[in-house]
Amino acid sequence: MVPDINPPGGRTIGLLKYLYRTSDIEAHVDPHIVAAYDPFVADPGRHPSATLTGLAADLDQWVDALKDKAPAKHVWHCSVRTADTDRILSDEVWATVARRIVNATGIAPEGDEQACRWIAVRHAPDHIHLVATLVRADRTQPRRHKDAIRAQAECRKIEKEFGLRQLKKGDGTAAKRPTSAERRKAERLGQEATSRELLREHVHRALAGASDEAEFFGRLASEGVRIKKRVAPSGDLLGYSVALVGDRNAKQEPIWYSGSKLAPDLSLPKIRERFTTERNVPEPPALMQRAGESAPGRARRFSAEALDTALTVIASTDDEAAAAHIVGVSEVLDALAQTTLGRPHEELRDAARTFERATRSHIRGEQTRMYALRRAARQIVRSGHALGHGADGAATALVLDVLILAVVAAGHWHAAHQHAQQAEAACQTAMHLRTAYRAVAASPLAGMRAYGEKLSTRTQHNQIAAIRSALPELASRVQNEASWPALAAMLDQAQRAGHNPSVLLRKVAAQRELNSADFVSEVLVWRLYRLDLVPAEMPTTARADKRPAKQGPHIPQPAARSGSEAARPRRR
Repeated sequence: MVPDINPPGGRTIGLLKYLYRTSDIEAHVDPHIVAAYDPFVADPGRHPSATLTGLAADLDQWVDALKDKAPAKHVWHCSVRTADTDRILSDEVWATVARRIVNATGIAPEGDEQACRWIAVRHAPDHIHLVATLVRADRTQPRRHKDAIRAQAECRKIEKEFGLRQLKKGDGTAAKRPTSAERRKAERLGQEATSRELLREHVHRALAGASDEAEFFGRLASEGVRIKKRVAPSGDLLGYSVALVGDRNAKQEPIWYSGSKLAPDLSLPKIRERFTTERNVPEPPALMQRAGESAPGRARRFSAEALDTALTVIASTDDEAAAAHIVGVSEVLDALAQTTLGRPHEELRDAARTFERATRSHIRGEQTRMYALRRAARQIVRSGHALGHGADGAATALVLDVLILAVVAAGHWHAAHQHAQQAEAACQTAMHLRTAYRAVAASPLAGMRAYGEKLSTRTQHNQIAAIRSALPELASRVQNEASWPALAAMLDQAQRAGHNPSVLLRKVAAQRELNSADFVSEVLVWRLYRLDLVPAEMPTTARADKRPAKQGPHIPQPAARSGSEAARPRRR
């Protein structure tokens, strides 16, 4: 159950006209009052003689009594909405909800005969609108300090008592939610989200890896976003606002949102903190380019290295560094979302939107610690779009494999610090990333499996011996996984390059525990891929093994999986 308190307004009649309007708003059905400060309030939705003008005058009685001393913004408006999966509540239940919300927020404390006048209007199955005027009968204004936080807390209690979906408790660091009016406008315009949400996404994309303000504003402009800069008389830039092209108010003026109104971390001073921390940091060593590797593929391999380091930091006890690295992970995710083509694009975009909530908490991140991730994001953006197959597909699967672990670690970090909403956002992000990984990894893994299945019997025996020598406790499990041939192919390529498969397996297995992996063979494939021992793209066919055979005991082939097991969908 989500309460949404809008900024105070100045016209009671204007809000009432919207709430009772049905002619051009399909979602408005049977508007009527379910609760009010007085049970005998005349309801225009139920009494033919009642009028909106009369109802507005009734609510405004104490406001009008103050005459020129009345507050200009005297209309309090709060919508309360149930989740899509919740049952439809009766009018009686909604009346109870309304009374508890106005009590919790200080609008009408229970038993207070001097409280504000208010009503609760229901015009749709899943929500109500609370309307109150902010002058009490004793001509004072209500004490509604932190009313939004108190409304949220009361809704958490209501959810539990009425068996509704229980949302996570917030900590006041979330970006401002769109208002009801913004959502309605987005529906009318056919937008996939509100202007506020779309602009927040544009700003995050432009910020991902940007090296300075010029690059940041240049990216924003290239995405078609209107930009208005606030400049001091000295010429110094003080702030910025953004607007969507075509988004205008009743006067046909652009509707501007300052960066701080989009999200707390998108104000110009906060953005500048990310830029200034990098100026005196040396560039990280460049990765060697593999044969046949594209610039996007190389950028993704570099990002995998940076994410692996971030994973270690997030799991450490250095909270300031962990908070900063979580922000850096978000920038890499934003960069991947805007440069990955094909089926995974939408999943990555949804993942980036969702993870945005996990980047903010009351723990202030040490910005100097995330420079490697910002530069990784910059390389991804500047290298251009990556194809979803071949070497690009393998590199994208590689970085997603590590990114999933980093996001899961971020979720654990937030959960340990009682950041419920952030932990939930990280969990949902991981689900999106797993879907994207499956779509991206299918092609390169299929090529590796095809190569591995064509290896000679002697070579396959050698690779089985290597896995049993290096990982005796996991060998049987690995051999029975669908991706075992892909791992055998990687080991064969590494061996042809002059490396010992058993030594390599011990090396990559020591990087991090493997027992929690869904598919150990896939994890080992990507860890080996990162070692720069194999070409960017697997050969299409296995070459004949002309190396002298080593005598040894016969090692049986792994047992074939049953038909039902083979058909079972694999989880990442």
